[in-house]
Parts: sequence; C-alpha cells; structure tokens
Amino acid sequence: MRVMIGILVALTIANAWAQAFPSKPLRVIVPQPPGGGFDTVARTLAEPFAAQLGQPVVVENRPGGGTIVGTEAVAKAEPDGHTILLGASANLVFSAGLYRNLPYDTKNDFKPLGLAGAFAYTLVARNDLPQSTLKDIVDFARANPGKLTYASAGNGTGQHIAAALLFQQVGATVTHVPYKGAQAAYQDLIPGRVDVFFDASPTARGHVDNARVRAVAVSPAARLPFHPQVPTVKEAGVDFEWDTWAGYFVRSNTPAPVLARLREAFAKVASSPETQAALEKRGVRAINIAGPEAEALLARDLERWVPAIRKAGISVD
Repeated sequence: MRVMIGILVALTIANAWAQAFPSKPLRVIVPQPPGGGFDTVARTLAEPFAAQLGQPVVVENRPGGGTIVGTEAVAKAEPDGHTILLGASANLVFSAGLYRNLPYDTKNDFKPLGLAGAFAYTLVARNDLPQSTLKDIVDFARANPGKLTYASAGNGTGQHIAAALLFQQVGATVTHVPYKGAQAAYQDLIPGRVDVFFDASPTARGHVDNARVRAVAVSPAARLPFHPQVPTVKEAGVDFEWDTWAGYFVRSNTPAPVLARLREAFAKVASSPETQAALEKRGVRAINIAGPEAEALLARDLERWVPAIRKAGISVD
C-alpha cells in the first residue's frame, strides 16, 4: 500500500511539475558569437519554440574557449529545463577529442531535445589567392609547408577540425589561425591577411554570393543547390566528406516530465514546414531527428570522430 501511495504521490508531483513548466522565459545559450551557423539555428528555432511553450525564448551568445565557455555554462546551470544549449557536433563531439580535460562530459551531462539543422562546409579562399582549385592549394601546401594559412572560428570549432583533418589526410602542412567567431575570420580573409577558411556553408554563402571571397569546394557528398557550380571535395580529388548537426540540448538530470514537454515542443517545431523552409532559406539543411534517435547519433559520432581526431594528432590543450 505504501508503495502504491508513493507512486501516486510521485506521479502527482511529476504531473504538476510538467503543467507548471515553463514558469519563466527560457534561455538558449549559443557557445559562439552572433552571425555563425550555431546562431542561425538557435534563432530560427527560438520563436516557434516560444510559441509552443507559451514563454519567451531568449538567445544568448556566450563565445569563448572554442565553444567550451557557453557549453560549460549550461552543464552547470540549474537542471530545470529553462536553460537550453545549442548543441552541435563541434562542442559536443569534436571537443571530446580535442581536449584532455573538458569541464563537462557530453555523454553524462546533456540530453538532446532533438536535432533540426545539418551543415555542409565550404572551403573559401581570398579572392587574390593564386591557387584556384583544391588540387592547386594542396600541391602548393605540400611544396611549401606552413606557408599557406587557414582561418577558423576558434580552436576546437567545426571549421578548425574540418580543415585540420582535410589537410592532415592529404599530407599538407597549413598554418592554423584561430579567430573569435566566423565574422572575425572574414575580416581578415576578405582583405587577404589569411588564405583560406573551411566555413559552415550558411555563413560562407553570403560572402561568396557577394564576391567577397571565392568558393573552392564543398564538403558533402553532393553539390549544394545554392552553389551548384562549386565542386565537392571528393570531385576535387580528395576522399573526404564533412557534415555536422545542431539542435537543442538540456541538462541530463532535467526532470523527466519537463524533458518530455520540451521534446514534444521541439518535435513540433522541427517538423514544421515553416521552420524547415526558414532553415533552408538560410542555407541550413533541415533535419528532424527526435530526442532518442539524436542520443544514438551522438553516441555513434563520439565513437567515430574522437579517435579520428586523436589519431590525427589534433589538439588545442
């Protein structure tokens, strides 16, 4: 009898908790500066997510430490569901291979609400770079180790890992120049102070379309619809593909009723044709991967990329 009463009390409390949530505005922490791919996904989802939950959703950029600062902030936040992380391959998978001592544990500290966006990457070059193709760049870099430079949005970001793995695979030594965000990188790439940048395609798109930089190759298996003239990395002669994902995550010990409520709201947003169209318009490939399936994908990516990063000797600490 006592067990039954205990179960009933627990269910009553859980139901009341779920009904009371959310009790205040929610924050989505983006561990990169405004204007990049992370920010694009976070802000595209925020308004429809707020409409589902009946509370404002405020996007807060917390860059620093190659995405670690913002990610750690969520890992240490109150696990009540009101603080959400824009989680992506860079801060939840690649960092686990890059750093020996992260202040968070991807497997144990976070639960996905779901994944809504996937990113291709575009290798862009300063307009006056003499090397016009990926083959030309690779050949020059092999013959002149360290002379060419590549930008990234910071140590440990997707831009850093994509370029480092690509150049490591082809045996070329290219000097890494990290910046605090993609926009800062373009401030040096456009006037020619750095040579190339393997950036997320949504961010690169505007700069390419406005002829501020030149597109050399794109990372997925197929060419991008908005840059059909740009070859894939594979077409350019390198057996390399690169796609990353992004979505919303919360603390792993968020109460189950609250997690269920958030996942339900996220699923409605991610499956909405309006949200998907808004993401595609911004150059993000819309996906809809629910919480449990996102957990499985996260586990697979950790098993795949962490050893690859460490084998390549890529480290930032």
